[in-house]
Amino acid sequence: MAKKYGILIVNLGSPDKLSVSAVRRFLRRFLSDTRVVNLPRIIWWPILNFVILPFRPFKSAKAYAEIWREQGSPLTVLTQALVDKLQANLDKSYDVKMAMSYSQPDIKTQLAYFKQQQYEQLVVLPLYPQYSSTTTASVFDAVTQAVQKWRYVPNIDFISDYYQHPLYIDAIAQTIKQAWKQSPKNELLLLSFHGLPEKLTEWGDPYFNQCHKTAELIAQQLKLPSTQWKIVFQSRFGRAKWLQPYCIETLMALPESGVKSVDIICPGFAVDCLETLEEINMTNKGIFLEAGGEEYRYIEALNDSDEQITLMVDLVTKKVGK
Repeated sequence: MAKKYGILIVNLGSPDKLSVSAVRRFLRRFLSDTRVVNLPRIIWWPILNFVILPFRPFKSAKAYAEIWREQGSPLTVLTQALVDKLQANLDKSYDVKMAMSYSQPDIKTQLAYFKQQQYEQLVVLPLYPQYSSTTTASVFDAVTQAVQKWRYVPNIDFISDYYQHPLYIDAIAQTIKQAWKQSPKNELLLLSFHGLPEKLTEWGDPYFNQCHKTAELIAQQLKLPSTQWKIVFQSRFGRAKWLQPYCIETLMALPESGVKSVDIICPGFAVDCLETLEEINMTNKGIFLEAGGEEYRYIEALNDSDEQITLMVDLVTKKVGK
């Protein structure tokens, strides 16, 4: 019998429906992960249950309502579209499934399916180009926990990052060039990545350095001088120091410094989601325009573009040696 490969594409997850209670369930699961929040549980548990969960789901539900699609959350819909297209571009020896870290279908369920199929090799691909202990390592934890009691554990190849893969860099660069073909480029290109507490870098998390490497390679590919691009970090939460420069503070300061038009892209997001569609494309756009900016363009994620699929095919097939 011909060998078959199980391919698990993993993303963060989303609420399963547009309601405050669904958002609360999702946030509880997400923010209870010790990889995501590194505070001691005795400190974090009361903050989560008495400060965050009673109030934040209402605000988050309103944000989700701005971007929600008929089929559901954009992150879920777009990840499934990517998985479907990847399956169509691989031969029949590959079985591609989607899993979410904090919603359905979950990692444990999808791995149980692969086990039932008796596949001899599995590839786990988290959709995080840059490795972080808060995302990639959390997926690794879930995978190892799911298989630790299996009698037979097949070969499992885990793709930890692809932040400098030539096809990834080229895909982002091509997406930016396409936007510039539709209308001329603005004065400054902002490459915005999800923020993390600074202390994680001190503890050995390579995310900050990998983000910088990605941004530099994209700028090189586009032949941009240093004056025409800038890296920023978005989604700061809490009072601790996070990775800088902060996206919002940068957007507020740019018009005063004479930069009135910006393009912004989020290379750390494989598919569009709440952070890109609502925070970056809506909220942060409003902040920039209110500060005196004139032109603001969000350049969408790779999603299920042909360039993204070419990258995914290369990542997967090289892992199984085909």
